Amino acid sequence: MGEGSTEYRGLPDGDAGASLSSSARTVSMIPLIFLIFYEVSGGPFGIEDSVGAAGPLLAIIGFLVLPVIWSIPEALITAELGSMFAENGGYVVWVASALGPYWGFQQGWMKWLSGVIDNALYPVLFLDYLKSSVPALGGGAPRALAVVGLTAVLTLLNYRGLTVVGWVAICLGIFSLLPFLVMGLIALPKLRPARWLVVDLHNVDWNLYLNTLFWNLNYWDSISTLAGEVKNPGKTLPKALFYAVIFVVIGYLYPLLAGTGAVPLDRGQWTDGYFADIAKLLGGAWLMWWVQSAAALSNMGMFVAEMSSDSYQLLGMAERGMLPSFFAARSRYGTPLAGILFSASGVLLLSTMSFQEIVAAENFLYCFGMLLEFAAFVMHRVRRPGAARPYRVPLGTAGCVAMLVSPTALIAVVLALSTLKVAVVSLGAVVVGLVLQPALRFGEKKRWLRFSVNPELPEIGALRPPAAPDEPLVP
Repeated sequence: MGEGSTEYRGLPDGDAGASLSSSARTVSMIPLIFLIFYEVSGGPFGIEDSVGAAGPLLAIIGFLVLPVIWSIPEALITAELGSMFAENGGYVVWVASALGPYWGFQQGWMKWLSGVIDNALYPVLFLDYLKSSVPALGGGAPRALAVVGLTAVLTLLNYRGLTVVGWVAICLGIFSLLPFLVMGLIALPKLRPARWLVVDLHNVDWNLYLNTLFWNLNYWDSISTLAGEVKNPGKTLPKALFYAVIFVVIGYLYPLLAGTGAVPLDRGQWTDGYFADIAKLLGGAWLMWWVQSAAALSNMGMFVAEMSSDSYQLLGMAERGMLPSFFAARSRYGTPLAGILFSASGVLLLSTMSFQEIVAAENFLYCFGMLLEFAAFVMHRVRRPGAARPYRVPLGTAGCVAMLVSPTALIAVVLALSTLKVAVVSLGAVVVGLVLQPALRFGEKKRWLRFSVNPELPEIGALRPPAAPDEPLVP
């Protein structure tokens, strides 16, 4: 495959990431765990709406049950396919290999767009936590200028490289969780376990409840678009995902139990930013300021982790010939400059949306992408059972299909509960992707755009059923 060629051929039996230079991989275990933590969670900031929508009992049950139904299956799929295809295309390459380059592109478009929408949320949360102390940040020109300035600073961090981003994530993660550890200790004498059992099934906003849970417990697959930067990904990636799942679930339940158990319930107050008010009630103004500072820094961590994933995804797609070659260009720090700038521009365009609108829109698009991932996972198991897998989900093919039943049902529920506005806008975005891929191919034929394929990458093929028993599965 050379310049201008975008064909997809056979997948080697060896590790798909083996041909990538190990010296170019810079992300080790601990930074990777914190990058996953920030891709998925970043701490309990933003889970407050689950209590406001459904009350303490359902919120607690949700953060216990949904990890089993959704997070663990998604993390297992990411561990198997992310180590099997250890390159920056991540889930785009998984789908392209199983379903063909057209659907690989659609996966990339929907996931990139949902990632950018997700990243637009963090400046909103950042300012929501600070506006109680700095009312001017509640709206108008000061808020708009703050969003632009924050986006610019965090974009610069991504430009400087993943080593910087990884260690920044570690420092921010520790600082962001410490005030909740202190808050939980202060709350101990005031805990009333009966408060955890409050529920009113006739007064539940199921749409907000499920969207909040879903948003806080997904995006485990995002780390796959950084797999080409991970040291020894076949071993490091599965272990990091395992530790991150435990880290994230505890990081949600601990402050949720402290806040709902130590403070009398007022569901109307449980919206994003309310943990700062709980901190003030329990510990005073100093703890409130600490939580607000932690929230601000946590949102910075989530922003840089998500932007890294989004921008390296575009680089990986360009290296596979799915996007113009300028997306594959790296800065002097080894970072994907075009991907970073495109992702930052999308964040600025979407940052005027409200918290609830952003969550609902990104969840809708994310669900479509996950359905393609599920299909690709099963097809690889059925049609390439002997392919090398540094990590393999300890289930047979039938077990893997059964594992995906509950996540697929959850996707159906999330889509069914979406508002008409969110559905129309999101489906419109999907249609853009369906048209965009043929438009790019047309631009390539007319030589308006230049495409190339990285010769160091192994070749991937669109899996298809053989026409006859003796016909090879992949040409």
